[in-house]
Parts: sequence; structure tokens; C-alpha cells
Amino acid sequence: MNKHPTRILILADLEGSSACWSYVASSFLTDEWARACLGMSQDVSSVVSALFDAGVASITIKDFHRTGYNLFADLIDARARIVSGYRQGPVPGVGNPANAQAVMFLGMHAASGSDGFLAHTLTSRIARLTVNARLLAEVELFAASLAPWGIRPIFFSGCPVACEQATAVIEHLDCFPIDKSSGPQSFDASAWRSALAQAAVKALSNSNAKPYQPVGPMEVSVTLREGKAAAVRLAHRWNFELAGEHIRLKADQMDQLYKSLIKLCYLTPLTENMLPLALMASNLRGRFGIMWARRRLRQLGCLS
Repeated sequence: MNKHPTRILILADLEGSSACWSYVASSFLTDEWARACLGMSQDVSSVVSALFDAGVASITIKDFHRTGYNLFADLIDARARIVSGYRQGPVPGVGNPANAQAVMFLGMHAASGSDGFLAHTLTSRIARLTVNARLLAEVELFAASLAPWGIRPIFFSGCPVACEQATAVIEHLDCFPIDKSSGPQSFDASAWRSALAQAAVKALSNSNAKPYQPVGPMEVSVTLREGKAAAVRLAHRWNFELAGEHIRLKADQMDQLYKSLIKLCYLTPLTENMLPLALMASNLRGRFGIMWARRRLRQLGCLS
């Protein structure tokens, strides 16, 4: 009988959290975003406390929304390690995950081109992203980049569409949905968080999940919201193939594709050559943002 994993990595996003109900709430430096950060922190806190109570020894939380600074660390069990901002590698964004045995995805969203809540893949600039003619969700990119370390994806939470997409490609993944179709007025966040935490603890018994390593080759098509002119510009920048208004990529492995998409979505040749400095600047912006959010919530009477 397999033992439960005792070292857990949590990748946390905002769109699928309990207090994000609009695009404005996912946007940087808005009152709604500050409240969403509070809700996201409470969601993560509920799961972390339940996992520690269940015997998990080590929890690392990677904040994976926008700047990577959306969590109020003082609301989360101090035994957990929070990784804010982004790291260059070895896993892009995450850094070194070598200690983890399993990964849980909290607050995730559906893929670009689908009808999930605030659906997008990496950036809302992408209107549609397909791999071998099917939509690609972020969870695949993240799970595949963790596979070389033997890290198993065991739990996922997001809107129902996001859950359907995740379980369609990652076998034996436990899911817990958040239904935002009725709006926040009828949503019981406390009850939902309690059920989320219980589902996460139950997923510790998920011994069937394996590291996610999809087999290539992968034919990728990226369609940008800004249209053909933007596609031409980015394809030329990175010497990618262009077919009409679609950027074409090829990859043998999903983690290889992830690195190409990071270049396409976030970098220029200049920032790629100065990546440590660019990450430092981005992380400073994120620190400023979460400080602003804390101060704003205090002004609104939402945080002591």
C-alpha cells in the first residue's frame, strides 16, 4: 500500500478562487483585486491547515497569478513556505521543486478559446491555443514541467470547465469545482473552503496519479486577440512559423513547449538576455502591489 505524500507543492491562481468574480477582480491594483487576494489567501490557508492536520510534513505554495504576489502570508500557517514572484528555473516561474512529491492546483482557470470563467492560457492576449488540434490549459504546462522531478499531480480546483479540461488529459486527477454561474451573492465561501480542504486531504490517498509526461510530437497553433499584425511581429521576433494569422510551434515535449510559450507571451530578446534583472523588476512591482492591497483592505475595513 502506497504511503500518502508528505511533501506537497501547491500552485495557486486567483481566477478560480472564492473571491474573484470578474475580470476587474483579477486585475492589478483594483479594490476588487485586493478583496480577491484576501479570498485567495483564505482558500489556501484552509487547504494548508487541513493538510498539516492530516500529517503532511512540508508544504510549498507557489503564487502563480499575474505578478506572483497575491497572498497575505500572515493568514497562512507559518510552517508553509510561500514562493512569491517568479524564478528563472530550473522550472520556469517555480524555481527548484525537488523536495515535492505531489502537486495540488488551487484556483485555476480554463484554457484560452473555451467558455470557462475568465478562461485564458498564460495571458489573455492569446485568443486560442491548441496542441494537436485541442485546447491547451495551463495545468498541462505546469504539471509537465514538474514531471522530470517525479512530482505527481493529484488535485485540481477551478471552474467546472477547467476541471473538465484538466481531467480529460491528466489521468486520475482529483478535482473540486467552484461554480460561479450564480454570482457571489448566493455563494457561501466559508462552506466551500471547508469542502475544498476536505477534498484536498482526500486527494492525499490518490495513489493512481502519475507524473504528467505527454508524448509528442506536438503541433501547436497560437491565435492572438490583437490579430494578424501582432502575430507577424511576434513570429518575426522569435523566428516562429506563421500560417495566416496563426503562429505555429512544434515541440517533442510539453515542458519544451512551455519555454517557447514563455518567450512568445512575456519576453523580448532584450529581456531574455537580461532575465535576472527583468525578474527582479517584476518582483519589486509585485511586492509593491501586495503592500498596496493590504493597505487598501485596511482602509475598507476588510483586514485588521
